[in-house]
This record gives sequence, C-alpha cells and structure tokens, in this order.
Amino acid sequence: MRLFVSVFMAFLLATPAVAKPPAFDPRSWKGAQDGPPTQVLTIGSTHLSQLKNVVTPPMLAPLLDKLAAYGPTVITHEGLSGEQCDTLKRYPVKYPGMFDTYCWPTDDAEKATGLDIPAAMAEIDKEMASWPAQPSAVQRRHLAAVFIAAGDRPSAYVQWLQLPVEERKLGDGIDPAMLKILTRSAPRPNETFDIAAALAVRLGLQRIYAVDDHTADVVQALAGPGFDAYMTQFWEGAKSAAVDEDRRQSEAMTSGAELLAFYRLINRPASQREYVTVDYHRAMSAHSPENYGRAYLAWWEVRNLRMVSNIRTAFANHPGARVLNIVGSSHKAYYDAYLDMMSDVTVIDAEQVLK
Repeated sequence: MRLFVSVFMAFLLATPAVAKPPAFDPRSWKGAQDGPPTQVLTIGSTHLSQLKNVVTPPMLAPLLDKLAAYGPTVITHEGLSGEQCDTLKRYPVKYPGMFDTYCWPTDDAEKATGLDIPAAMAEIDKEMASWPAQPSAVQRRHLAAVFIAAGDRPSAYVQWLQLPVEERKLGDGIDPAMLKILTRSAPRPNETFDIAAALAVRLGLQRIYAVDDHTADVVQALAGPGFDAYMTQFWEGAKSAAVDEDRRQSEAMTSGAELLAFYRLINRPASQREYVTVDYHRAMSAHSPENYGRAYLAWWEVRNLRMVSNIRTAFANHPGARVLNIVGSSHKAYYDAYLDMMSDVTVIDAEQVLK
C-alpha cells in the first residue's frame, strides 16, 4: 500500500498542473460602478525634442484643439515624480546614475524654499487641499516654487503660465535660478511641456501628473553583462516597413495638419500592433542562452505596470474623471491593455478623438 501511495504521489508531482482561467476578471464588473465610469484616453506621442524639424506652437495647435475638445480633468505625462527621484537619489548603488539621467536637481530650490523633496510634496498636498477657485499671484508664485523644489517642473510651469504676464516675476519663493527654469529660454520642444502642460493651462487645471517609472530598470541591470550588446544587435535586426514609414513622416512634418496626421497614424491600432510585434513580441521568442529577450520583455512589462499604477493613483480619488495620458507611442498599447482591466474604467478610442 505504501509503495502504491508513493508511486501515485510521484505521478502527481511529475504531471504538470493544467492551467485554469482565473477565478476573477475585473472586466466582468464594468458597468456596475456607482456613477459614470472614469474615461481614460492615451495619446501616443513622438518625443518632440528628437525630431529633425523643430515643432513650433502653431504646429501643435490642431492637436491641442482635438485634445481640448475631449476635455480632460486629469492629465499625466511620461516623467518621473519627485517621490521616485528621491528614491533614486537615496539608493544610488541600486539605481546607479539614474537620478542624474532622469531627474532635475533640486538642491538650489531646496535652499530657496527650505524644502527638500518630501517636504515640498507635503506642502503641495496641503496647498491643493485648500486651493481657491481664484488664487492670487502670490499663491501661484509660491506654489510654482514649491513644485520646482518637489522636482515637478511641469506643474510649476502650469502655475506660471496662468499668471498674468506682469506677475511672472521674482518673489514668493521664485529666485533668479527658478525664473530661468520657468521662462524656458531657448527650449527644445517637449511633449510634456508643450502638449500636456500647455493643455492644462488652457483648461485651467492646476497641475499635471508624472507617472513614469525607472525603478524597473533594475531588471535590465541584473540581466547580465551581455544584455546591452545583445539588445543593440537585436534592434539592428528589426525590419518593419510600417515603422520606417512612421519615422519618415515624423522627420518630414512642417505644418500643423501634417503633425496631426502623424499623430493619427501612430495612434491607430494597426500601428500599435506593429510596434509591439516588431519589438516586444519578437524579443519574447528571440533565442539566447541567457534569455535576454525575455528579460527585456519583463522589464518593459514591469515598467508599464508601474506607470499604469501611477495613473490609477492620479485619478483614484476622482471617479468619473476624464483622464488624458501623454506618453511615448511605444507605451500606448500596454497602457490601453492594462487600463482596460480596471473595473470602472472605459478606455477611449484615440482615433475617434483625433479624427
């Protein structure tokens, strides 16, 4: 009898478990929420600073008109929050060089305001909790200074541009170094400032939310010494006529109509499928003894899961909000897939908004 039991248990242990559907699918609750669903629109963007032709504000006007018509009440962008930058700064061994690569220095702002990043973030929460419908110029200048101390220059810019021109001056925490930041002298175009922040100003919003994540980069750091070289060779082998055409159009844009047409192109489902197929799906099946492709895919999934978690946090206390995410176009497909999993969220069709 003991022999039979031993053989039977060995058989069970050797037999792989059969996968079953999960016990719960959050999407099955859609429509059951109290009140209207939260609407979330993700616009995949090119990185404007990297384009061959400089994108000017008049070129962005048709795109901004479309996004303003959607009427977002919460806007997120692909940048790191002060909280994450503070983490990167405090753990330089785990995240070597990442603070300097992805974050703005805040030492001068700390000296000017007396606030380090955690204290500045606490001050922002306090100010926002009692923010008046018609803030004074003093209040806006002070909040702009605190946003800079918190590592949130885009939200500082949102406050600054809602000041009358004659009130955009020194004082209330704004020192000469901050003034230079806020005036953006000779800037390269940037989708965070020139789309997300500009739209927030136009709509009278008080801030935008940084949702990027680079703590996920530890996955790449631990992948092995040959990871970078392998991935460089992997990308050199990528072939896609659709991606090449997207690149050609991005480099040829000279008008607002052409820029809007380009944004329509890169936000189409067919374009999005091509991006993930030629990169992440191909990486998943790419062979290497170290399984570098799988590590690359894992890094990308971790990063996007954390980014979407940050988005969820941004609108968590605003059920029924209209959310707009401005992010690099390679993130959009993952954003939409993960956001659609949320029970009280409706993912908005970017094609319809941009048509």
